[in-house]
Amino acid sequence: MEEFKTMDDILQFAMDEEQKAVDFYAFLAKNARNEDMRDVFEGFSQEEVGHKARLARIREQGLYPTPAKGVADLKIADYQIDVDPHPDMDYQQALVVAMNKEKAAFRLYSDLAKEAPSNEMKELFQSLALEESKHKLRFELEYDDNVLREN
Repeated sequence: MEEFKTMDDILQFAMDEEQKAVDFYAFLAKNARNEDMRDVFEGFSQEEVGHKARLARIREQGLYPTPAKGVADLKIADYQIDVDPHPDMDYQQALVVAMNKEKAAFRLYSDLAKEAPSNEMKELFQSLALEESKHKLRFELEYDDNVLREN
């Protein structure tokens, strides 16, 4: 399990996770079964690019105080989804993975908000958590409309 000693470590981890989300949604867009979902996946990929850029800007500008003590155990393994997208993944599997990724991202940002050393960082992480929960809802609606109703 990864150990974080500084807020910089946390921000780098979050940026890495956002890049994984960018790559994941780009993969899903490339393999989408219809144009509407391709557009949704491409849009989510671009939103994740924006999340990463926000985190990078704060990290580069040092807009956060460095805590004097180490960062509490955030149980980062709890926020990992151990599934690699593959070309044989069907639409239902892709939606389930996407929902789980967004749920994990929401939990990560919610927990980071609780541990944030400043109000600015807390607001950033709360904002990112909200965006991730909206993504999850979008995939849940898509799952309901196109998987549950087909069965």
